[in-house]
Amino acid sequence: MSQIVNKTNKLLLFFIVYTLTFILFFKTLPYTLPFVLALIFAYILRKPTRYLVNTFKIKAALASILTTLVFFTVILSLLSLTVSSIIREMITLTKGIQTYIDSNYYNILDIFSKLQNNFNDIDPYILNTAKNYFLNSISGILNSTVNIGTSIVGYLINILAYIPYICMVIVFTLLATYFFTKKIVTHNVPFASTIKENNNSDKFLEIFNHGKKMLVSYIGSYGIIILITFLITLVGFLILKVNYALILSILCALFDLLPVLGMPLIYFPLIIYNLIIKNYFIAIALLILYLIVFITRQIVEPKIVSSSLGIDPVAVLAATFIGLKANGVTGLIFCMFLVVFYNVFKRVDIL
Repeated sequence: MSQIVNKTNKLLLFFIVYTLTFILFFKTLPYTLPFVLALIFAYILRKPTRYLVNTFKIKAALASILTTLVFFTVILSLLSLTVSSIIREMITLTKGIQTYIDSNYYNILDIFSKLQNNFNDIDPYILNTAKNYFLNSISGILNSTVNIGTSIVGYLINILAYIPYICMVIVFTLLATYFFTKKIVTHNVPFASTIKENNNSDKFLEIFNHGKKMLVSYIGSYGIIILITFLITLVGFLILKVNYALILSILCALFDLLPVLGMPLIYFPLIIYNLIIKNYFIAIALLILYLIVFITRQIVEPKIVSSSLGIDPVAVLAATFIGLKANGVTGLIFCMFLVVFYNVFKRVDIL
């Protein structure tokens, strides 16, 4: 009985500490973001920097400057190109939608007239209600697409207000990355060893190592899932000769992280569009492609995540469902890391 009470108390304490830490981390993230990013980047750059030091016999300070500058140049360039491409393709796409609806508005009315003539047995009130509802929806879509270009411009103008903060984050992240990378390379010891020396705690070091391993595995596993979604979608779109195949595939992979309304935001408008223009083969092919991506993701995700983290697939599914049901993406992150850290503490015999 005492063992059960003791285990329950440990679990309760773990849940309380984890919840408070989770809330504290994300509430303070706007203030600590440069240093959190810098630690991650320094961890990534430590091996290239040590390679420069050992191979070319240059000082750690100079090697850290070189790797940091190259890393930030590549990241910022790719980010700028991606954002500009997405904005450009979105504007072109929304203009195309607007033009299509404008030029085919009366064709849509004609479709309803033919339906009304072909289905005389259906109550006219039902047909008129469906017709009015559909036309109101079309009008709403038309108004939205007319304003979407203005909305994008307005959104970009609003972002301008955050430019000082964004610039400050970039500058402080760059500087902090340089100093963290230099410190790691200069001491020539892993960060975990520094923790051990400073805290003289083998248990804490064991927790840190397990936590680091599982965190990297978690990020890597979802990176693989996003890559699978992207590749299947891109190959399918290229075979079907879908316009804007690359940008739509990127958006589809990113939206796949959103609960429920992920991939359908890309696939369903394309399917509906091809049905309207009577391109039934492409519409059916897109539906089949969507089902392939969806089923593949449902099969692959639990296996990849559970195998990389060493967690039971049922626990992964439960954390995903409960998290999404409780609080969307935030709830998903909370529950997944709750399972991850519970597994870490269980492995080191704390729980």
